[in-house]
Amino acid sequence: MSVFIASRRDQMDETDWAILGELEQGLPLLQQPFAGIGIRLGISEDEVLSRIKMMKDTGIIRKIRARINQREIGISANAVVAWKMPEGWDGFTRLANLPGVSHCYLRKPVPGIWEYSVYTVHHNRTQEEVYSIVRRFAGEEGITEYQVLFSTEELKRVPAVRIKQREGTR
Repeated sequence: MSVFIASRRDQMDETDWAILGELEQGLPLLQQPFAGIGIRLGISEDEVLSRIKMMKDTGIIRKIRARINQREIGISANAVVAWKMPEGWDGFTRLANLPGVSHCYLRKPVPGIWEYSVYTVHHNRTQEEVYSIVRRFAGEEGITEYQVLFSTEELKRVPAVRIKQREGTR
């Protein structure tokens, strides 16, 4: 699959890159947002949609979704939970599907310094909601060692890669 995606990437033209840049900025608040993108780029709505479909079909675009400012809707308790799992534990899917969990991943522990190897990122309205979910899951799974680390300030909230920043590196 990656060879196919790479060959499609190599075939992308300036219009494809411009569409990605427009999508990255967010859809315009219009009845026909893709027509609005087309007007800005000098192409039809059908061409915008066709190119987006091609990029989706080849894996260049995974999905188009809303990005919500969670603090504006009252979700202000954000935490990373570091877990030390029992030997042979295999509940990653259950953990990743907990309410409010956006990320679930593994890292190598640092023996004798930091023994945690599984991490989840939680988003809820209150710290107590996060603690309640974490405590309940830990109890159900027999997990006794974990750390809940709440953020106190949001410093950056943008995607890791921006199309506009890549322009000279295609």
